[in-house]
Amino acid sequence: MFFRTKPTTIPTPEASLPGRTAEMPVAPDHFVNGASLKGPYPTESETIYFGLGCFWGAERLFWTLPGVVVTAVGYQGGHTPNPSYEEVCSGRTGHTEAVKVVYDPKVISLETLLRTFWEEHDPTQGMRQGNDVGTQYRSAIYTTTPEQAEIVSRSKAAYENALREKGLGPITTEIGSAGPFFYAETYHQQYLAKNPNGYCGLNGTGVSCPIGLGVAAE
Repeated sequence: MFFRTKPTTIPTPEASLPGRTAEMPVAPDHFVNGASLKGPYPTESETIYFGLGCFWGAERLFWTLPGVVVTAVGYQGGHTPNPSYEEVCSGRTGHTEAVKVVYDPKVISLETLLRTFWEEHDPTQGMRQGNDVGTQYRSAIYTTTPEQAEIVSRSKAAYENALREKGLGPITTEIGSAGPFFYAETYHQQYLAKNPNGYCGLNGTGVSCPIGLGVAAE
């Protein structure tokens, strides 16, 4: 969101900011669809987390998809508890900007969500996304079930093959089990619905891979 050089190495826990015990204040409901931001969610729903660079634009990609129950933005993959946006921007928390996606797998498949993830940003750029440079903009997927992890692994392999055929580099996306997700401050939630002309730094590769990802027609 800010065009300036930031740290591109994730700090150690010892070098990270201490954070705080209190959570950041956040509105109870989704600004667009009115769903509860923190739940409880429908029992049949599942949750996964994506990092695609600036979380303002990334969140909008997902809340528009049929079958997505609710989205929220926050900080994940770092060391500092309950960080502020300014602390994350300093590069001293280790977090990436992440989107929490709660979805109904009977309506939308994880493969469809992954298609949006891979094709709407460039997962080969390391600690940056376009002009946004720093650890907070790194590409990431954090899963919540073994079944999700298996699907993500297969889709990464398929999409990496598609990128290779186009002469592009290897995927640098950080993939792992979901750790703590810290909700970002209220003004970040559904930011582009509140500010339609706001900044969105996503820059996809333009490479699609519908067959390799095993996405069925829906």
